[in-house]
Amino acid sequence: MEIFALGEGSYSVDASKKFIPFDPQVDNFRERPGSLFIHVNPFLVKTSDDLIVFDTGLGYRDTRDELIIHQHIRNAGFDPDEVTLILMSHLHYDHSGGLVVERNGKLEPSFPKAKHVIQRGEWNSAIGGRSSSYHKDIFEALKDSVDIIFTENAGELMPGITYEVSGGHTPCHQVFWIDDNGEKCFFGGDELPEPEQLIRKFIAKYDFDGRKSMQLREVYGKKAAEEGYTCLFYHAKSNPVGKIKYDGEVFSVTPAL
Repeated sequence: MEIFALGEGSYSVDASKKFIPFDPQVDNFRERPGSLFIHVNPFLVKTSDDLIVFDTGLGYRDTRDELIIHQHIRNAGFDPDEVTLILMSHLHYDHSGGLVVERNGKLEPSFPKAKHVIQRGEWNSAIGGRSSSYHKDIFEALKDSVDIIFTENAGELMPGITYEVSGGHTPCHQVFWIDDNGEKCFFGGDELPEPEQLIRKFIAKYDFDGRKSMQLREVYGKKAAEEGYTCLFYHAKSNPVGKIKYDGEVFSVTPAL
């Protein structure tokens, strides 16, 4: 198994829910009052059978007008058209913007040859435009253009890939476990977005069910420690891939990239 973090950078988000690039070397956080500061890390995982993208970032472009996520995939030694699976934890814009790319004024799938795995209830919320956190035009562009596999509850997507509806960050948020001939990774999306969230317990106001998310972080952390899963942290500031240890009282995370 090969794991690549496809870091898309750091951003501030205010009440308008716009994601504004934030460079701590240049920008001053005091000039953005009331903002939440986040880091965005989609992931590319190469298994024996598939080339997998976990969530797709904001879909921002670089100075050459190319999707940042596409360029990172090329830097890892692959072509975006080689991606076989897109596994989506949920569909908030900071996780789903990279599902599409604008060409000649029209939104087109960024990964037209890949199967897109999306939880059915999450899709219904997103395409129904029930929150400004979802950009409905993305899903309208996808629905008749790519192969979408809708998941329900929990199960095995295919040998070595299992999923579970977790329901903490959004009502239909899901998480994924990969076991590729004994090499294992876990993607918790926004249920376990940063390694620091294992170390301190708190209830986040941005979660649909903050208490459940807090409890799930501990459940997933213990499972990862006991069974040897490498964890992928989507909103990590500096260590997006890590190995977890648990001594019966506290967690510790060791960088794995």
